[in-house]
Amino acid sequence: MRKQDLRCLSAVLLSGAMLLATGCKQKTVTLETTDPAGQIEEQSVSVGDIVNFTAPQKGEEIVVMTIKDYGDVKIRLFPEESPKGVENFKKLVESGFYDELIFHRVVDGFVIQGGDPKGNGTGGVDAWGSSTGFEQTISGHLCHVTGAVAYAIGPDKLNKSQFYIVTGQECTPDYLQQLRDAAGIVLSPELTQLYQNAGGQPFLDGGYEVFGQVFDGLEHCLAIQKVAVDGNSKPKSPVVIEKAIVTEYDGAEPHWLNAAGGEISVSPN
Repeated sequence: MRKQDLRCLSAVLLSGAMLLATGCKQKTVTLETTDPAGQIEEQSVSVGDIVNFTAPQKGEEIVVMTIKDYGDVKIRLFPEESPKGVENFKKLVESGFYDELIFHRVVDGFVIQGGDPKGNGTGGVDAWGSSTGFEQTISGHLCHVTGAVAYAIGPDKLNKSQFYIVTGQECTPDYLQQLRDAAGIVLSPELTQLYQNAGGQPFLDGGYEVFGQVFDGLEHCLAIQKVAVDGNSKPKSPVVIEKAIVTEYDGAEPHWLNAAGGEISVSPN
């Protein structure tokens, strides 16, 4: 990412505060990354109790979002980290609120954003019918790795119905150095390693409430980020959420992907 791109990131989503990423109690996981040549590189890293890449339990409630012409995107929810955020999202899904809405903002290497009934980024209500929204709960156990699902907010920093899925970019050492130099964002060594394996947008950590993680179907989001858009980053051909449902996880193996579309295997050490 070029330095000038860092200056415009906060304008891509509705504005919000950016805070330094902080570490929590440490735990170790093993990450296996498949590179384009098919070689496996395995590294053990401590990720500070970041739970994005923990699989749901069989029978646990998940959200499945069917995107027209693409396929199903399966989202794990984190009610223990984002209780009201998850409740809001589930209630909106169960009411059919998101059905037939579009992804109104798509930025390659960053996010795809939807959940606005006006379709232009200016609308949205919470599950209780309020256009005011509710206060954020930002967990230190969730971050903006590729596939993270979070609420987009306005200057009031209140959550409503608009959400985004991080498609992200590869977090190279050069990019992370730019974050330090241009924005003063310093990651722990463990979180640095996680972002280097998974990609994402650490620039957003601390400013937005992450409440879910795509564990299957992220390839559809990575494809959507490549569509042609207008000057407002709105797809020229509508990208439509055909249907969203709350259902039980059937226990099928998750398919974690990084920003380049490569598979990541995550398991406790």
